[in-house]
Order: sequence, then C-alpha cells, then structure tokens
Amino acid sequence: MTTNTAHAVHQIARPTGFPTAADFTYASSPVPEPGPGTALVENLLLSVDPYHRGLMDGGEGGFELNTPLEGRSVGRVLASRDPGLREGDLVFHRAGWRTHALVTLGVDGTRRLRHHDGVPLEAYLSHLGGTGLTAYAALTRTAALREGEDLFVSAAAGGVGTATGHIARLMGARRIIGSAGSAAKVRHLTGALGFDAAFDYHDGPVGEQLAQAASDGIDVYVDNVGGDHLEGAIDSLREYGRIARVGAISMYNGDRSPAAPRNLFEVVHKSLRLEGVLVRNHTNLQAELEEFLVPHLRSGRIGTDTTVFQGFDRTVEAFLGMLRGDNLGKMLVRIDG
Repeated sequence: MTTNTAHAVHQIARPTGFPTAADFTYASSPVPEPGPGTALVENLLLSVDPYHRGLMDGGEGGFELNTPLEGRSVGRVLASRDPGLREGDLVFHRAGWRTHALVTLGVDGTRRLRHHDGVPLEAYLSHLGGTGLTAYAALTRTAALREGEDLFVSAAAGGVGTATGHIARLMGARRIIGSAGSAAKVRHLTGALGFDAAFDYHDGPVGEQLAQAASDGIDVYVDNVGGDHLEGAIDSLREYGRIARVGAISMYNGDRSPAAPRNLFEVVHKSLRLEGVLVRNHTNLQAELEEFLVPHLRSGRIGTDTTVFQGFDRTVEAFLGMLRGDNLGKMLVRIDG
C-alpha cells in the first residue's frame, strides 16, 4: 500500500444466507484531506463483528451498497483540523473497514484513547472496546450479577463470551459455564480461561447438556446465540434469574423470526427477567470499565484474548471466519504499516 492511496471494503451485493467473498470488493481512492473540524486517521486495527451481518441485509440503518463499510477501529491521527485532536493521537472510531478515515472528536463514537502503560493495542478493540463494554454492561447493569452466583454464557469462546467469563470471575461468580462449537474451544474455555464447565453444543441437546453441567441451576444467562440456547437457559434458571440478551448469532444467516422458545411461560412462573443489551446505550461506562480491567491486563491476569489477521486485504476473510466461529476471543485485522 502507498501512503497516498486509501483502501476500503465495499459491499456490492446482499448476502443470501451465509455471506461469501463475492459479496464484497476492495476499492482504492486518494487519501482524503481533512477539512475544518475533521482529522485524518490512519487505521491500525479493525474489528469484525457479528452485528455486521445483520446490517448487510440493508433496510433502515443497514449498510448501503458500493460504499465503505462501517466498523470499530483504532487509528493514529496523521493530520488534524479538529481542535480536539492532535497529530499522533490514538483514537477509537467507527469508520473502519478502510485504511484511512476522516473523523471528528465526539461524533459517531470517536474518542481519544487513554494511554495505559503495559496494555497492548489490541485490548482497545477487545476487552477495553465495544466487546468488553458489552460484557461489562450485561453483567453489571442488565443482569446485575452478584458475588457467589452461577453464570451461563453462550458462544463463550468468542469476543463477548470471553470477556464475560473474565469479568464474571473478577466480580466473584461462583461457577461459570460456557457453550462453544468445538471440542478444542471447550478445552480452551476450561483450560486456558478457567471456566468451571463447558460443552460443545453439537454433542447433544443444549438444555440437557446445560442441566448436566449446572445440576442445581444458574442465576444469570448472557445470551449470544438465541434459539435452543435460550430455551435451555430458561429451563435451568432459578427463580428470579436474569437473562442479558446480547445477540442471536444462530439466526444471523437464516430465518430471523424462528419459533419462540417453547418454555417462555417459565419467565412468568419463575419471575425471570429478560432484557436486551445495546452497547451504544452504555458508553457512559467506558471509564468505569477501564478502571476495572486495566490493572488485570497489566498484571497479566487476563490477556487481550484476540485472533488477529495480518493485512487489510484479509478483512473479508477475517469477517467470514468470525461468522464460522474460527476465532478464539475477539477477531481483529491488523493493517500492514
């Protein structure tokens, strides 16, 4: 890549079911010049996330075709006409899936990153980014996890799932149970990440496997999958249990309106609470999240938990791999410098 050329991923077709590489293209253009109130950022790391899949279907709030795709990114300011940003500043913004972007401090989530000695750059898009903030909000606000309670998290080896496990442990959870999509991921959860129990959802009905792993029930469920995982969790939740619904990746590439869990009446019978989690509603928790997690990132008690693809030209490959579940932790793309 040359310094006077910018590159971006464009979506050129609406996916039918699971996306393919043919739904995207890589486009080039001159590096833009910052205008009044804007700063030119050279991106260093890009995030690929499950929510991108839903936006690719278009409709209200969805991605437009033949334009650069949105995404969380960390970049360095190259030139600035924004009085709040200086050359060399590291910033978080949402104009990702491109090598260069024009941003304005405070607009569309753009913020200057607080420097934390000993914290890798990848952490700002994993545990200190939207992924970690989602998990933190789900546990501390939506589900209000209390010390000594038992937790189940689905898609536990992914970005939000991994962060949920770490944060729950730091909050004093008694037992943490996770589901994943392979035997290797199950071993990773119980071996490397310290989950008390985990199972591969391919090995049998989720409800039965969860009931075996949590024979006396659970208090909180952080839902990243939906479908049979949600149904199984409702069966295992104790009275006054809480469900923090982060996502439903089981539905992203197919029917968006599957049959509801067959046991929804248990929500009434057990006085359960089910509430959705949108990270944009919890940006006020960013400083609190960093104060909570930075000491543990510095000490090495937790890692960044990322899978990193090297090179901007692998962005689509990384995204499709994330949808297939090829990643451990958060899936990122590091742009060649």
